[in-house]
Amino acid sequence: MATPAVPPSATDDEVRALLVRYRCPVPFHEVRTRFLGNIASPGMGVSPIKVVEGLWGGKLPEFETIEAANELVGALVMGLWNRLSRHQDRNAPFRLTRIETEATREGLAALAMLRRQELEGFVEGLFGKEEALDLPERAHRGLGTLSEMRALFVFEGAEAVARDETKPGTVRDMEKTLRLLRQMTRDAERELHAVLLSCARARRQMLASLSAQKPTLH
Repeated sequence: MATPAVPPSATDDEVRALLVRYRCPVPFHEVRTRFLGNIASPGMGVSPIKVVEGLWGGKLPEFETIEAANELVGALVMGLWNRLSRHQDRNAPFRLTRIETEATREGLAALAMLRRQELEGFVEGLFGKEEALDLPERAHRGLGTLSEMRALFVFEGAEAVARDETKPGTVRDMEKTLRLLRQMTRDAERELHAVLLSCARARRQMLASLSAQKPTLH
């Protein structure tokens, strides 16, 4: 029996279930930010299907039917990708994944790892196969801030310390770290949105410039 196609409005839960079914090596929260980074990328030749293939290392998983292939691609591109594209609007800021977290080593490690993977996914999606990008000034500053959050041991460092039981840590210390991670989450969201808006504005200006340069046919 043919698998019914997932409608364009496929929910996050439906997308997550498909990723599990096809054993996607990239977790859902990172898929979201990888897509978001690619949406923000100044590259004009962005292909959503190529980004989808990249989740499985460059080649889609095997399907039993064409309907099954359409189901997965439709959910990821017509559903998740299009939904994330809306965050290029100033009034629709992106939100990182929220999880229930307690001030314990395990809880802090899980939250820090989640944020690290999300930021890495965004950068990977933004750059793709490019070594460097010509980003607008605000996007460049935002990306620098996001990189510092990871490199300066905010997320990566918190994760390492939380997992290292040889490191001393009182309940008060862990509560303080949890508050810091939550604040940095809000800061990261603000910078992600700034990068999206800056790149979207630059892309519109580029398209307008190209359109203005086209010769008029008589």
